Amino acid sequence: MNHRINVLAILCLLSFQIFAQTEKTYAEKLGFPKGKKVLIFHVDDCGMSYSSNQGAYKSMEQGVATSCSIMMPCPWAASFIHYLQKNNPKADAGLHLTLTSEWKDYRWPALAGFQQVPGLSDGDGCLYHSVEQVIKNASPDEVEREIRAQVERAKRLGWAPSHLDSHMGTLFAYPPFLERYVKVGIELGIPVMFPGGNNKMMIESMNLPLIKKMKAEGTWKEGTKLEAKRYGLTDLFGEASKMGERLWNAGLPVLDDLHTFSGDWKPAGNPTADEWGKYKAQQWIETIKNMNPGVAMMIVHSSDITEEFKYVSGSGGSRLADMNSMMNPDLRAYIEKEGIILTTFRELLERRKKVK
Repeated sequence: MNHRINVLAILCLLSFQIFAQTEKTYAEKLGFPKGKKVLIFHVDDCGMSYSSNQGAYKSMEQGVATSCSIMMPCPWAASFIHYLQKNNPKADAGLHLTLTSEWKDYRWPALAGFQQVPGLSDGDGCLYHSVEQVIKNASPDEVEREIRAQVERAKRLGWAPSHLDSHMGTLFAYPPFLERYVKVGIELGIPVMFPGGNNKMMIESMNLPLIKKMKAEGTWKEGTKLEAKRYGLTDLFGEASKMGERLWNAGLPVLDDLHTFSGDWKPAGNPTADEWGKYKAQQWIETIKNMNPGVAMMIVHSSDITEEFKYVSGSGGSRLADMNSMMNPDLRAYIEKEGIILTTFRELLERRKKVK
């Protein structure tokens, strides 16, 4: 797309169209009661670091998180899988398909190797820092080759992934990449994370980071129309309903909605780790109150931060707050009081298999 679009207007229209076309939510199709809110609290970035692994363990074992995904090219991926095999062999752990290596000094290469996927590898021999660089340099064939290499590593480690999703949303940023992501999932019978329902929260998620980026560039004004090509957008959502139907017809479950922007939640001032975690827990409560019925995935990046993590990323405070929010008693109490259903991708797939 090279014309200018108003993202919010298009996504709102899409939301209406999908809602109008779908008599039932995907949650209802999967056998959940009508009107229920069904959640997957999902920990991204497992395997990235020791701190990331510890945060995921605690969020799932002591908190409300029910699922996670592993960055297979990263140094701590094997350790994470070994832990699950010993302590929770039925865990809902998928693959956080990784085509970028975003940090300054702590980085990782493509599993397929430089010679097999040169378009995914930068001058350091690592995956590129940004989504935009991947789109510019990598071919769909290389992307598919790397996806399969990451699935293969999980299999060699003895782990059957519960689902596939995308680190930094790279596979959603360019339609030919999305096509390969869906192709592999359908071929292997592995659920792929895809929001094909009402997408109310996804609308909000897509706009906030774009507006934040434009404000940093000094180009944002109220009413500004967002240029799709410049900001890495596609008309993906114009095909969301069709893609959801395609996945469903292939025997895979589909999400109604997706929440991605809890990383931006921070109270004013300089909060302590406990205060920040409580704040995020309250934000989750408000988010759940306002979401539409259906099955939705809520993304967090839980990490139990050590002193060394500052050499990995400056995002440690938010990641620690994510972990604390997952273990917050008020959030758990709200979920139980309101009858919110917590689920996993493994359960969704089993339910899908039972649908005629």
